[in-house]
Amino acid sequence: MKTEAQIRRQYEQIKGTLHERARREWAGSEAMALGRGGIAEVHRATGMAPSTIGKGVRELCARETEAVVSPVQRVRRSGGGRKKKVDQNPQLLSALESLVEPATRGDPESPLRWTVKSLRRLSEELRQMGHEVSRNVVSRVLRSLGYSLQANSKQLEGSHHPDRNAQFEHINRRSAQQLAEGNPVISVDTKKKELVGSFKNAGREVRPKGSPEQVQVHDFIDRERGKANPYGVYDIGDNSGWVSVGISSDTAAFAVESIRRWWKASGAERYATASELLITADCGGSNGYRTRLWKYELQQLADELGLPIAVCHLPPGTSKWNKIEHRLFSFISMNWRGKPLVSHQTIINLISATRTHKGLTVQCELDDNEYDKGRKITDAQMASLSIKRDSFHGEWNYTLYPSSQTL
Repeated sequence: MKTEAQIRRQYEQIKGTLHERARREWAGSEAMALGRGGIAEVHRATGMAPSTIGKGVRELCARETEAVVSPVQRVRRSGGGRKKKVDQNPQLLSALESLVEPATRGDPESPLRWTVKSLRRLSEELRQMGHEVSRNVVSRVLRSLGYSLQANSKQLEGSHHPDRNAQFEHINRRSAQQLAEGNPVISVDTKKKELVGSFKNAGREVRPKGSPEQVQVHDFIDRERGKANPYGVYDIGDNSGWVSVGISSDTAAFAVESIRRWWKASGAERYATASELLITADCGGSNGYRTRLWKYELQQLADELGLPIAVCHLPPGTSKWNKIEHRLFSFISMNWRGKPLVSHQTIINLISATRTHKGLTVQCELDDNEYDKGRKITDAQMASLSIKRDSFHGEWNYTLYPSSQTL
């Protein structure tokens, strides 16, 4: 008995030499030879419609029951048969395109401007416009026009700063210089806030079949557990991470406290001879370049460590290029996918267990301090900062020196 691949290969060899009736009778004979399910198998192998194959089977059976073979029936000439809808109705193509792309090819006030463009909706609207077509015809016409189902694609970045690339080059030069001198270079940011409790977490994990972990239907915040605010520090030179899980507000004070805890836990020992700490951060958020509290708290940290702290901010609109996003946070998200974050301790355990084959290790601890929102830094306090701004975009690149040092 022939396989589906053999039938397909044979059909490709002979289809060009057979006329319409001969092709369907050949397909019918193959289906009869296969027995039960033969029509479906020949359909899969050749792409011929099951109704056409069935007609070939009926013609062969009728011929076998006749005592005398009847004369060969007329073969439909090339181009015969029912005309296509687009040939019968030349306006169908333009009408369909006006519905699919109303803003560019048709009426901007099309009734389908703000609705889902399903095949059913398109065929219904075409019928109201006087074009009697089924959704199957709509599907074929759309394919012939080059349309297919498409998801949104994130490509448009909007306007960007003219010195964006120059700032990236500046950050790379500073980072390479600091690493060559044995100084720490860290990338910092706040990870997405997470609800703490038995809530659905994106992704899947291996469990016994038919036994998914049950979670809450609605994502209403648990007032007792609240949210978790993970703030991360990624050590670029050491390929290691530190995450403080806060239970209060995501403020600049919380951000700098996380850097302080990283330094005390591992940075001080790892970089005992460091002459400077370089931080790369986004332009906005709790560590934004316009945030007064961020600079003020960094000044306190520089005084405490007796170490200059240099900061280089990524240009606006480029946070996805922050190294911590794809070298630390992405792996944390993969490690806890499909696992409900039922408690702060669960979050800490999952973050701490994050590993990669390239050697990433992560430390994590809970920060249960309260950080007040809306804390103001006065002009006098800003004037007291020992800050030196770089000649190239000093608003993005600056260094805070210990107050005891002379600028």
